[in-house]
Amino acid sequence: MAWREPLLRTGQIVLIVLIVLLAWVVQRILTRSITRLGNRYPQLPAELLMQVRGALRWLILGSAFMLVLERLGVSAQVLWTALTGFAAVAAIAFFAIWSVLSNMFCALLIFAMGPFRLGDCVEVLESADKPGVRGRVVAINLFYTTLEDLSGDAPGAWVQIPNSLFFQKAVRRWRNGDVPPERARDN
Repeated sequence: MAWREPLLRTGQIVLIVLIVLLAWVVQRILTRSITRLGNRYPQLPAELLMQVRGALRWLILGSAFMLVLERLGVSAQVLWTALTGFAAVAAIAFFAIWSVLSNMFCALLIFAMGPFRLGDCVEVLESADKPGVRGRVVAINLFYTTLEDLSGDAPGAWVQIPNSLFFQKAVRRWRNGDVPPERARDN
């Protein structure tokens, strides 16, 4: 009876090696088949074939990983529950911080592309027939661009506009702090 335990362990290791080897062989055969398919039919987009190869590779390797874990005693149901739970939490967290990430990314675009600078006068237009928020840029940070209000309603007030709004709406700009004609008429 003492000889059964090492024999079973050796059998498990051989089985795991066979699973990994089989997965590698199947992945190579499918990759080569898709490459030949692309060579035979040049009208198939190369980008599509590359995506199909990558998806099949991950599917095969993921399946082999699950089989190996099952051979090692990890329940596939427990692993699947943990994976789907993690994916659900990650999706909820991603949607919760989407606006923050969007504003941060737009701030990087504002710094890199320079659609306006500190001291410029800008107007974020609501639509073609309605005037929007107009002011002189006094600060740009990761979340907001701060404008000194030039609309005449509240002179000297500061308005904070989310950075993503500058990429969703049309923006007028006057360089070097030139006062827009409407403001010049107000004085």
